[in-house]
Amino acid sequence: MNSKKTKIAKLYWKKNLQYLFILLSIWAITSFGASILWKEWLDQFYFYGFPVGFWFAQQGSIYIFVILIFIYVRLMNKLDDTIDEEFNKSINTK
Repeated sequence: MNSKKTKIAKLYWKKNLQYLFILLSIWAITSFGASILWKEWLDQFYFYGFPVGFWFAQQGSIYIFVILIFIYVRLMNKLDDTIDEEFNKSINTK
């Protein structure tokens, strides 16, 4: 693998880790924060007849995680397209 391809691969991995860190941080904050830290404050609001703090503890964090999976797939598809273009450019410039 030439130097340009190595740089592209490292950039791809760096961006992938960045996406993972951001999305998992969002999930950790919503699941831990909403169901434990801010539970009492959120319990004053109701969602389908249940206090919001309880709802997040039971279901909300799972829904957030599934939504974040779809966001991750979309981000990675875009990144794959971008990286494919860069690889093709590096191959054609030989």
